[in-house]
Amino acid sequence: MNITNVHVKLMQKEGRVKAIAAVTLDNSFVVHDIRVIEGNEGLFVAMPSRRLQSGEFRDIAHPINAETRKSFEDAILNQYQVALSEAPEQPKVVITDAETTEKLASEVAEEVISEAVAEEVASEETQEIE
Repeated sequence: MNITNVHVKLMQKEGRVKAIAAVTLDNSFVVHDIRVIEGNEGLFVAMPSRRLQSGEFRDIAHPINAETRKSFEDAILNQYQVALSEAPEQPKVVITDAETTEKLASEVAEEVISEAVAEEVASEETQEIE
C-alpha cells in the first residue's frame, strides 16, 4: 500500500486544528477528515473520528501498525509544511475600542508622514549635490 496523494487544506481560524488532510492510497482509496492539530508538545495527526454515545471519540479509520502510522504522519506533516510555505501571509486582526483605534491610526499616519519627509529631504540633498 502506497500513499499516492496528500491534500492539505489550511484552517483560516486561529485554534488548535491547523489543517484538514485527505490521503489517497494506491490511487484507489481516500481517507478524508484527517486533522493536523497543535498539541502541547507540537503538531500531531488525528485520524477521522466520531463521538460515541458515551462521549468518547473513536477513530473511524486508522493505521493498525506503527510503520503505517509513521508513514501517514510524515506524509501529512510534510505536505502541511509545504502548504504553509505556499500560503500568503494572513494579517492578524486585532479588535480594539474606538479610542485605541484612533490613537493607532494617528501613530501610523505620523510614521508615514515622517518617512515621506525623510525621503523628500534626502531627495533635495541629492539634487543639491548634483
